[in-house]
Amino acid sequence: MTRQKSSFVSVLLLLLLHASVTAQNTIVLPRSVPEKEGVSSASIINFLDAARKSKNEFHSFMMLRHGNVIAEGWWNPYRADLKHTMYSCSKSFTATAIGFAVQEKLLTVNDKVISFFPTELPDTISPYLAELTVRDVLSMSDGQDPDPTFTIIMRDSNWVKTFLATPIVHEPGKEFLYNTLGTYMLSAIVQKATGQKVLDYLRPRLFEPLGIQDIDWEEDTKGINTGGWGLRINTEGMAKFGQLFLQKGKWKDKQILPVAWIEEASTMKIMQDPEATQSKKDSSDWMQGYCYQMWRCRYNAYRGDGAYGQFIIVMPEQDAVIAITAETPDMQNEINLVWQYLLPAIQQDKLPVNKTMTANLKRKLHALALPLSLKSSSVMASSIAGKTFDLEPNEKHLQNITFNFNGNICRVILKSDTAVHTLDFGAGSWQKAETNKPGPSLLSTAKENFTVLARSKVAGSYHWNDKDTLELVMRYIESPHTETFICRFDKKNLSLTISNSFDFGNKKTTLKGSVK
Repeated sequence: MTRQKSSFVSVLLLLLLHASVTAQNTIVLPRSVPEKEGVSSASIINFLDAARKSKNEFHSFMMLRHGNVIAEGWWNPYRADLKHTMYSCSKSFTATAIGFAVQEKLLTVNDKVISFFPTELPDTISPYLAELTVRDVLSMSDGQDPDPTFTIIMRDSNWVKTFLATPIVHEPGKEFLYNTLGTYMLSAIVQKATGQKVLDYLRPRLFEPLGIQDIDWEEDTKGINTGGWGLRINTEGMAKFGQLFLQKGKWKDKQILPVAWIEEASTMKIMQDPEATQSKKDSSDWMQGYCYQMWRCRYNAYRGDGAYGQFIIVMPEQDAVIAITAETPDMQNEINLVWQYLLPAIQQDKLPVNKTMTANLKRKLHALALPLSLKSSSVMASSIAGKTFDLEPNEKHLQNITFNFNGNICRVILKSDTAVHTLDFGAGSWQKAETNKPGPSLLSTAKENFTVLARSKVAGSYHWNDKDTLELVMRYIESPHTETFICRFDKKNLSLTISNSFDFGNKKTTLKGSVK
């Protein structure tokens, strides 16, 4: 072969390889019409209507039947291309990393936890600590009581050492107690066994084969993925993960995870409350048993489950998967809507196609949006434009705030002790942007390395509640949460009330300021 032909072949092979990788990285689930997959479009519409009237704020929804997406929607300003904070849904992915490591014979679920951390052990190793296995941690039966998570992650930077020093008061494997720091320990175990962070370890084994892109995962200060929280992926990525489990670990004719691991990880290992009454069990999806970092559900389903309403629901009997992102004060209420409207909508056989109802569903899904205050104005805008209000010393460490108005945009400049943040808000619309201002989070005060995360994507809107009161709403649209600023002006004085959506109105901080 001539050098020219050899060069041509090499270039061609590189192009084919690039095309193959690109195709793999852009894998999308097939789409279908609900009735073709045995699901009523009318019932899905009823679910969406009930969701709108409920106490739950839905951000996205995707329903799969027989491996096909039959309904999907995002409540504006949330979008299909955005990732979303998983909170404890992250746990199911961490457990899956353990599954891969077991498959590769890098560890077993019967390994003792202390065997991975010889340099982090306390001076005295109690019998229960010596007995603690990976299996115990996977099933939330670590034996610690109370859950030490929040105490440790807010106070210490060496979470492994402090977890191992925390007393184990119950025999491991015997009693259920939710322990998020235990899942962090699983992440640390994966890193010890594989030499890679969980995120890096899962990329070629899980995320790339499924075509899940644009993901990130929080880390502690030691460079270990937080494991029990902190993963951010998009809704279709959630659905793909659920579909992989529904297909018993098989994807595109390849067995990614052994069937035996999927079955072991998704079946009940321990009951949350063995003494619970039958009526309590019948009404609760948190009393059906716990698996390996997954929960059993009613109706013989199981799920990945994250705070404030992040769900990956796998329904083997119905051959269905449902993925939801949301913010809710009542996760049981949210999942009840699935059982009330979507479960009975699933039939064994195909249904007659109803083009009118299908079109109605498509329109409704396309029009999903969170409530947005109508555009409003006030003569106060011109009097505060360009002015800076110095704030009295406060717990938020904010020094001053400046307001500017340009057309339909209110630009707010917040200066803290360490940074200056410029935030834009639209009048009667969402002004989309990015910011380095940390958003509200249940774990925002943990001793973590938040620099591994990209700038926050946000959507801001403003309106005047009355002539003297400006309301600014900032949605962090890759998380469940929203920050609201109520600004009350009285001549040269400002009263600034700040609240986070996950407090559901129970906690507000009011700061005082004035123009000098």
